Amino acid sequence: MKDERNSQFRDAHSDRSTAEQVPDTPQTRAPAYRLAFNDPDFMCRDELRPVRLQLELLKPEMIQNERGIKSTVVLFGGARIPDPEHKETARTKTLAELSHYYDEARKFARMMTEKSMQSYGQEFVVATGGGPGVMEAGNRGADDAGGNSIGLNIVLPFEQAPNEYVTPGLCFNFHYFAIRKMHFLMRAKAICVFPGGFGTLDELFEALTLIQTARMTPVPFLLFGEKFWRSIINWEALSEAGTISAEDLELFRFVETADEAVGIIDGWYNDETC
Repeated sequence: MKDERNSQFRDAHSDRSTAEQVPDTPQTRAPAYRLAFNDPDFMCRDELRPVRLQLELLKPEMIQNERGIKSTVVLFGGARIPDPEHKETARTKTLAELSHYYDEARKFARMMTEKSMQSYGQEFVVATGGGPGVMEAGNRGADDAGGNSIGLNIVLPFEQAPNEYVTPGLCFNFHYFAIRKMHFLMRAKAICVFPGGFGTLDELFEALTLIQTARMTPVPFLLFGEKFWRSIINWEALSEAGTISAEDLELFRFVETADEAVGIIDGWYNDETC
């Protein structure tokens, strides 16, 4: 199978190289003459959106399969939460006060990566959005442990380059939020959500909805910073209003420290094997 894939790759690469070496004529310069898969203008047409969606699903999936990655631990959280060493640069006093969660995310990712390395990096691989803040802390913690981590970046008008701690061979870039979200959750064996903004809230509620509606197997779902999360969301009011069931409040737990989070994850999966 591997030889067959390599042969297909060589065939496509050879076709492209051959097409680029043809004589320069009005016909060969015409956009219509370009190989379809090597024609950016064609690939970016509205009618090709289904193909682009499929490619964004396939590329990271194939690479992770080739790397033997079976499961991940997902870290969501704010891009604006600073490293405590630089908390004086925070936009607000609240962000500066939240900076200790950078350290907790870094420690948590280091501990989970040490666990991952016991499976030769196949299980519990740290996955983040690949950006700054909590995401950087997650990838940095994995790097501290000497392991690999995933970065699922997305093209945004104000986004920086991927943080320097993402494993280069596992640093992906997306155009479509929907496909990026799929990759966050397809292998997730734990979801950890740190304080954040709209993006973090979007990821939080999408994941909770998938578990609530049984479209995703329940996993440890941990919210770091009970004070923060209770200050921005009245969880009990949702239950009291009847818009969610009381048992839906049991889909997640509040935690404060990396040690607490790792203990819950270990307990969850140790209980599964008993």
